[in-house]
Amino acid sequence: LPGVPFVSCRASDYENFSCSWTSSVETFLPTRYITTYRKLWRVGGGHMPPPCLPLCRNKNGHVGPCLQDPSRPGTCTVHRSEFWSSYRLNITEVNPLGSSFRLLDITMQAIIKPDPPEGLVVEPIPLAPRRLHVSWKYPSSWPKEPHFQLRFRLQYRPVIHRSWSVVETVNLSEVITDAFAGLEHVVQVSAKDFLDAGNWSEWSAEARATPVRDPATTASEETTTDTSLESLAEEPSQAPNPEPVNHSDPLEKMAILVSLGIFAFFVLAAVLVITILIWLRVRKQGKDETKSHSFLVAATHLKVLPS
Repeated sequence: LPGVPFVSCRASDYENFSCSWTSSVETFLPTRYITTYRKLWRVGGGHMPPPCLPLCRNKNGHVGPCLQDPSRPGTCTVHRSEFWSSYRLNITEVNPLGSSFRLLDITMQAIIKPDPPEGLVVEPIPLAPRRLHVSWKYPSSWPKEPHFQLRFRLQYRPVIHRSWSVVETVNLSEVITDAFAGLEHVVQVSAKDFLDAGNWSEWSAEARATPVRDPATTASEETTTDTSLESLAEEPSQAPNPEPVNHSDPLEKMAILVSLGIFAFFVLAAVLVITILIWLRVRKQGKDETKSHSFLVAATHLKVLPS
């Protein structure tokens, strides 16, 4: 026997909605589906819903087929639906052993989900280094009616960043005022019913643009470049300089000088110590010779004295 199918519905505009389903049991048997709907109640034109709650059955409710498209198996569409109405959808799965069905009550306001906006264009604004002009169009599937408008959500970020900035608007264009000058930005936009019914659409395809650079910074860079080029033009180099270019760091030079000073200090100290030792040795030898000379003189005097 077939199982109860899984069913979900979505309205890409306020005039039609589509439903899709999948089988909950694989029977490996020839299977067909019967898809119908019944309109339950209507709100609008000064009429309130019946007191038996929104999902009660209206005696005068319209019954019709949910049309299946052979090119899109597993889907059906209800055309010319009413935005302020609720519907009970019946999806019945049938095979040679029996049938099983799913009843799904839906409200158009709850399942509305527009298609993404189209024609997204992002352009830099001259002389405005932090601004980008963004424009887009209504999705082609959304009918142009003044009573059913869309509002939009814009997200943008520099390509090198991960976090998005988000802005909401009811217009078809917006000026980003906090872009980063000189960085490429990626922009996307989505849409939702103006009265906040249903869900936001999927994000549109990405569009990219780079804000112009800051004129002051650009002028400064150009001036620096021009000055460098002029100095090179005034003093052209005819031949390579045979002397090596000294790229040493000033701290490195200071360290070398300190090392040389310490080495010279130790050399001088060593020379001084050696000089003092030699002087002491010579002085000692002189004292010894003086003592020997005095002893010889005394001995000579003793010899010449009468016995």
